[in-house]
Amino acid sequence: MSSALPKLYLARHGNTAWTDSHQHTGRTDLPLNERGEEHARQIGECLQRFSFSRVFTSPLQRASKTCELAGFGAGAEVDPDLTEWDYGRFEGKLTSEILAERPGWELYRDGCPGGESPEDVAARADRFIKRVHGIGSDVLAFSSGHIIRIIAARCHGMTPAFGRVFFCRPASVGVLGFEHDRRDQPVIRLWNYVNEPRE
Repeated sequence: MSSALPKLYLARHGNTAWTDSHQHTGRTDLPLNERGEEHARQIGECLQRFSFSRVFTSPLQRASKTCELAGFGAGAEVDPDLTEWDYGRFEGKLTSEILAERPGWELYRDGCPGGESPEDVAARADRFIKRVHGIGSDVLAFSSGHIIRIIAARCHGMTPAFGRVFFCRPASVGVLGFEHDRRDQPVIRLWNYVNEPRE
C-alpha cells in the first residue's frame, strides 16, 4: 500500500494525573506527570525518523509539552481546533460517576451538558482536516484523545459517533493517509502505536 499523497500523524499527549486516574480532562490545563514526560520523549524518538512540513499542537500544556519533549516544539504552531473536548459539567468526572447521573450516557452520541456536543467537536475537526489537506505534504499534530478520535472518524467520512471506535493510548501515534493515490480512499496506515510496551 504505497501512497504519494500526504499523511497526517496524530500524537496523543503523555500521561497526566487525571489520565492515570481516568478522569475526563477537557479544558483543565494539567501538566504531564513524570511518566508522561518519559513517554513523550520515547514517542519523539520514533517520530524524529520522519520529516514533516508543518507541526501543530493543541494550546493545552499536556499536548504542547509532549510536542516539546518529542523534539518538535521549536517549529510547532498552536491550533485551537486541536483543543480537547469541552466536557462542561462532566469535567474531572469518572465515566462511572457520569453513568450514575445519566444512565446510558455515551460521549460520542450525547456530548456534555454545559460543554460541547459531538457536532461541535466535529466542526473543529473538520476545520483542522481542511487546513491539513491544503498543505499537501506530511503533517504532525499533538493533541488529546477524544478530539483525535473525532478527527480520525471525520477523515473517513464517518459521523462523530464513530469516534468511539478509535481508542488511542497516551503518547501514542496514529497515521492517516490514502490508498492508490486517491483522496476518495482514506485509510488508517497505523494506529495506537507506542514506542515500547506500556504497563
